[in-house]
This record gives sequence, structure tokens and C-alpha cells, in this order.
Amino acid sequence: MLPVQNIAAGVLAEIIRRQPSSRERTSFAWSVVAGPALARAATVDLRDGILYVTPKDDRWTRELHRAGDTLLARLQALLGPELCELRVLSAPRSPNLEPRY
Repeated sequence: MLPVQNIAAGVLAEIIRRQPSSRERTSFAWSVVAGPALARAATVDLRDGILYVTPKDDRWTRELHRAGDTLLARLQALLGPELCELRVLSAPRSPNLEPRY
């Protein structure tokens, strides 16, 4: 007997793979794989088989590097062979906020 989680994950992966490639599809797969906190902490963009992950700030960069291999494997299970690599980019620099007098 198969656990329900395995069946549900397989069905979800099949539904996602059947959708045409789009930003929304990639973002949805990212939110499923990364979980709520990490999904909110970074944006993703899939181009030419590479998923570019941009953390919102430097606090998340190390966590994304640490989890990169696991995230890639899980994303490949959902998106299929079109995803070859995951690259974590640098967080955007916030503007230098100097006090105004």
C-alpha cells in the first residue's frame, strides 16, 4: 500500500508538468518545493534550463546555497527535464539610507 503523500505528490507533479512553461508555473512549483517562508524570501526566473533564484536580502543567501541541491531535485521532479541547474544570485542592495536633516 502506498502512502497518500506519495500519491498526492505524483499527481501534483503530473498536473504541473502538463502546464505550458510560464512564470506562474515556475513560481507555483517554487512555492510548493521551497515552503512558505523560503518562497516569500526569494524570487525565481527560469531561463534556458537554469532557475535563477534571487533572495530578497542577504540573510537568505546562505540558506538558499545550503538547500540548493535538495531544491533542485524537488523542482526537477515537478517541472521535468527542462530544469538543469539552480543558481542563487546576489540579493539586491538596498539603497544607502542616510539621515536627512
